[in-house]
Amino acid sequence: MEGGQGSLKIAGPTIERTNFMEKTGNDTVKLALDEVKPLAEEALKRAGCNDENASAVAECIYQAERHGAHSHGLFRMPGYLASLNSGKVNGKASPKVSVSRPSVLSVDGDGGYAPLAHQHLAKPLADLAKQQGVAIGALTNTFHFAALWQEVELLAHEGVAAIACTAFKPALPPAGGTKPLYGTNPVAFAWPREGAEPMVFDQASAVMARGEVMIAAREGHTLPEGVGIGPDGNPTTDPNEILKGALLPFGGYKGASIALMVELLAGAMIGEQMSFEAAATDNNDGGPPRGGEFILAIAPGGAGPFNAAEQLFEQILTQDGTRLPGDGRRQKRASVAAAGVEIPNALYEKIAAI
Repeated sequence: MEGGQGSLKIAGPTIERTNFMEKTGNDTVKLALDEVKPLAEEALKRAGCNDENASAVAECIYQAERHGAHSHGLFRMPGYLASLNSGKVNGKASPKVSVSRPSVLSVDGDGGYAPLAHQHLAKPLADLAKQQGVAIGALTNTFHFAALWQEVELLAHEGVAAIACTAFKPALPPAGGTKPLYGTNPVAFAWPREGAEPMVFDQASAVMARGEVMIAAREGHTLPEGVGIGPDGNPTTDPNEILKGALLPFGGYKGASIALMVELLAGAMIGEQMSFEAAATDNNDGGPPRGGEFILAIAPGGAGPFNAAEQLFEQILTQDGTRLPGDGRRQKRASVAAAGVEIPNALYEKIAAI
């Protein structure tokens, strides 16, 4: 891990701050980057995860913070812990991968968080895609709360292109509507590159990810016009009102159509809950609902397409101000490693209290 020379010290039921965990003047706590995973991992284990599940989830949190994706980092910890404490999520889950059709690998997540299921799936799915050209991963009986880009990037490092999508609880209205029906329903895509890190993007079907709206509400920021509507159906820039009302799909009906596609692929197609069903069955403990994920892995049978893509990437980068998707996150690594991670003291205390 990156970030410093200290380590997290566990003493009795609380977690002590080391020299890296300094209290700032604006009611926040600054941690060294290399303290993020041990902090998350220890709290997850004390809330009911076994070592394997805690490590998988904590790694996702660490990678999110490392890349500046704070809405999927420690910010998510209260939700993770709440669902373990309520008994909704199985902290000792043992995911099982099986071949349900010649080109389909099904993963029963055993009622646990999704990161461990992904670790079990990635290589078998990539291997199957290389054998057959394409392969589908169908994750069911899991609870997904992590950044989707990490999952397709894992597959790209195995040498295959990948598309993934997952649903959540209602947050977006259908085209022409004003009431939430679809989840923010992200879609992620990764393309492997020889001698370079994969090209990766991850984008919600909404104008903005719900986690970003939640952070804006926490910090008291207004949002740009066009992000969402209040419970009365009228446009608003107040994130609290948007959370009570609905986020808007990007591009109007075009984004709503993408969200609809995700509901069908990650829900109906693989026999899992769609967003409105997830809302009806969830216990609303602050963590994610049970849901599914659809992954398509593609292997062209040679390096030709991947090599050809480099010409397009070169053309993109000839224009001033451009970069490849995923590079923005990676460019944050050095600054995050040097500056550490700053979180509200209230969030730190919630985690440390476990």
